[in-house]
Amino acid sequence: QVQLVESGGGSVQAGGSLRLSCAASGFSSSGKCVAWFRQAPGGQREAVARISTNSRITYYHDSVKVRFTISHDNAESTVYLQMDSLKSEDTAMYYCAARLGACAGYQVPSSFNYWGQGTQVTVSS
Repeated sequence: QVQLVESGGGSVQAGGSLRLSCAASGFSSSGKCVAWFRQAPGGQREAVARISTNSRITYYHDSVKVRFTISHDNAESTVYLQMDSLKSEDTAMYYCAARLGACAGYQVPSSFNYWGQGTQVTVSS
């Protein structure tokens, strides 16, 4: 049974940092794309960062480039999202999601089969 478990959300002042973790288990294949999505109240769910666990190629939404870093620890089957220089507009529920296969060209929520429960990030100005 595939499971994605997020942790690391919380409240922080603008300019601060948080690190989110997504622990994955139950995958039969090591090759997958893991993404962090976020959804603010009343907004659409958008992919902020993606990583291919085989190639380690990463993709970022323009709004988080330079500030966020996605990484993968193969030994721990965990994907991290380091978020620095946080802004109030980063406030949202953050979700970890995964799909078997490539990342390139896949960034809409319907392209991802597996989802975590979400973790709240709140940035106060």
